[in-house]
Amino acid sequence: MSLLRARACLRVPAVPAFLVLILLAGCGKSPSATGSHPLRVWHWMTDREEAFDELAARYQQATSTPVRFELYAPSDVYAQKVRAAAQTEGLPEVYGILGELRDVGSFIQAGHVEPLEPYLSEGGGAWRAALFPKALAVNAFSRGNPYGVEPGAYGVPIDVMNIQIFYNKKLLAQLGVDPQTPPTTWEAFLQVAERAKAERLIGFVSGWAELWLLDCFAQNYAIHEMGMKRVEDTFAGKVPYTDPGWISVLRRFAELRDSGLLASGIVTMVNKQAEQLFANERAVFAFNGAWGVNVYRSMNPDLDYGIMMPPKTTSRPMVTWGGAGSSFFVNARSPRKAEAVAFLRWLTEEPQQRYLLETTQNIPANRAAASDLSPHLAAFADAMDATVHPRLFAVQEASPVIEAFDKGIQSILIGEATPEAVAQQVQEVKARETSRRAQLESAHGRP
Repeated sequence: MSLLRARACLRVPAVPAFLVLILLAGCGKSPSATGSHPLRVWHWMTDREEAFDELAARYQQATSTPVRFELYAPSDVYAQKVRAAAQTEGLPEVYGILGELRDVGSFIQAGHVEPLEPYLSEGGGAWRAALFPKALAVNAFSRGNPYGVEPGAYGVPIDVMNIQIFYNKKLLAQLGVDPQTPPTTWEAFLQVAERAKAERLIGFVSGWAELWLLDCFAQNYAIHEMGMKRVEDTFAGKVPYTDPGWISVLRRFAELRDSGLLASGIVTMVNKQAEQLFANERAVFAFNGAWGVNVYRSMNPDLDYGIMMPPKTTSRPMVTWGGAGSSFFVNARSPRKAEAVAFLRWLTEEPQQRYLLETTQNIPANRAAASDLSPHLAAFADAMDATVHPRLFAVQEASPVIEAFDKGIQSILIGEATPEAVAQQVQEVKARETSRRAQLESAHGRP
């Protein structure tokens, strides 16, 4: 992700309202030498730049239509560029939208996104049937959605992903734990800490300076311990964050802190640093997404690791964030939108999806292309039925509340706040945000 892999994964932090344009100068590629007016595709995926360029060449050879992939990174700069382009009618034919479902809805309502439902339904729905349903659902709107968007699908996924825990098999064996049966309960997971410290190993790493990844871990346990409905009721204002269920979730982070399992300075650790520590065999566990398979392969091809779901704290099924890893949208205002749709249809066909799998080790969105995965990727694909995604929640939490919750967890991890104090602080932010929204709706004459 970084995804932004998730909250877009799933890797999507809130995008600032202001627009940063200075950093964007010179980020794109020069016009293609093979065509004067190529279809333009904006993206943020640095790990796929070469593969995309190769696919563009193949598409031109097959159709005579030139395509130019333009990379803008990192993801926050990319998101700001897209927002700026939307204000000036400067969006390309194909682009991605990083953000919450409300952000996608705002682009749709502004006329910047072509509805894809008619195309997906053509030919008896063959295009739709070729893709993982949960990946399509990430960019689809149901009837009666709170954003006033016409129901249907609007984005095309090019891969699927979820976020689990990687574990180093050699290090687990060194600690006296059978690598074939890694710890699946919270208690057994924390007990690894003492053994790791005795061996001068880091127990657990993750890029928890990036709030989206910390939020992912926390929301996994909120849904696991409280159930989806109670989490959504909290977002709707029916259950306070001072509820015992939320305090229990926050206490998990105090337990992690006190166990000594976490890497020192984890709240200031970006995910790239965490990936390097795990790849260099200095950490036993790493909370990371399916993209880590490709990352670790490039960093340490000999790394021997396994994949497991986050350890359970109750008898409820465990869940984790997942769905579409990366998606593309068609600019509804482009006179070439039919060509853009044709290109996305081609891009998600089995041959192209298999090529992306081979070159980038991301799980294809095309189900046929995902039929023969490596054991590591298969472990992620097998967990897709246990995934949730922020965009699929019936109610979306306000960004200031999410930020307060995640920063509160960071305070717990460094010992500056108790779970109870953080719960109270988050509820106060929630109350202020609820009041602010009510005032805005009243000012606009909404009931």
